[in-house]
Amino acid sequence: MRLRKHKRCFPSCSSLHKVDEDEIYWRHRKEDEELEWSHDSTRLIAQLTQCFSTAMVGSRSWIGGFFHRTNTKQNDKFVDYPLTPLEEERLQRLQERLDVPYDETSLDHQESLRALWNCAFPNVTLKGLISEQWKDMGWQGANPSTDFRGCGIISLENLLFFARKYPASFHRLLLKKDGDRATWEYPFAAAGINISFMLIQMLDLCSEGKPRCLPGMNFVKLLGEDEDAFDDLYCIAFEMVDAQWLAMHASYMNFNEVLQATRKQLERELSLEDINKIQDLPAYNLLYQ
Repeated sequence: MRLRKHKRCFPSCSSLHKVDEDEIYWRHRKEDEELEWSHDSTRLIAQLTQCFSTAMVGSRSWIGGFFHRTNTKQNDKFVDYPLTPLEEERLQRLQERLDVPYDETSLDHQESLRALWNCAFPNVTLKGLISEQWKDMGWQGANPSTDFRGCGIISLENLLFFARKYPASFHRLLLKKDGDRATWEYPFAAAGINISFMLIQMLDLCSEGKPRCLPGMNFVKLLGEDEDAFDDLYCIAFEMVDAQWLAMHASYMNFNEVLQATRKQLERELSLEDINKIQDLPAYNLLYQ
C-alpha cells in the first residue's frame, strides 16, 4: 500500500531514538502562528471567539499553504524510517480524515453536531443547528459550521470523541469546574478547534507520505498500537491546555502563550524513548483527575 501524497513540509529532526540528540530540533523550532487579540473591552467576547477561530477559517488550500510556509523555515534534517503495513494503513486513514471538510448539508455531519450538543448538555433541548445556544459551548456564533471551515470534520470528531470517551474530563473543562479562573475564560469549542489544528501541524500530518519530525515519527508508532491514538492525544492535549491555563493564571490575552507551552511539553513527551502506547505519556493521567 502506498501512502497518499500531501503537501510538503519539513520540520527538523536529528534522531529517531535519542532525545538528547535533538537539541538542534528544539533550538531551531520557530514559534507558530500568533493569534490576534483586541483590547476593546466593549467588543471583547465577540472578538475573543473570533481570535480563536481565525486560524481555522479559510480554504483547505490556504491551510496547506500555511503548513508549508511555517514548517519549511525549520531545520530540514530528516532521519528516514520504515513503517509497518499497519502503521502505513492507519496513517493513511488519518491523513484522509484531514481532507474531509464539514458539510452542513450532510445528514451525518448534522447528526454528529447534534450528538455533540447532547453530550455537552444532555438536559437542554437544542432549538436548531443554527441557534444562539451554541455560544454556551464556546462557538464563535450561532452557526458552528462556520468554525469548521479551516480544520474540517476532524475537529468535530475530536470533540465528539472527547465527550464520549472521557465525559467527566470533557464536562470538567467545558464547565470550567477546576481552579481559580480568570474573569475572561477561553471559549471551549473554539479552543478545541485550535488544539486539533495545533496537533496536525505539530505531528507533521500534512507531510508527503509520513511525518518528518521526531514527535510525528514516534506518534506513528503509537498509531500502530491504537488507531484512536490521534483522538486520544487530542483529549490529552486539551487537558494539558487547561492545566497550563490554570498554572499560568492565564486570561484571554495569554491563550496563544498557553497553547505554545502545551505544544512544547507535548513534543517532549512524544520524544521520550519509553513511550510505546498513548497511555505511557506522562500527561495521560490528567484525563483521570
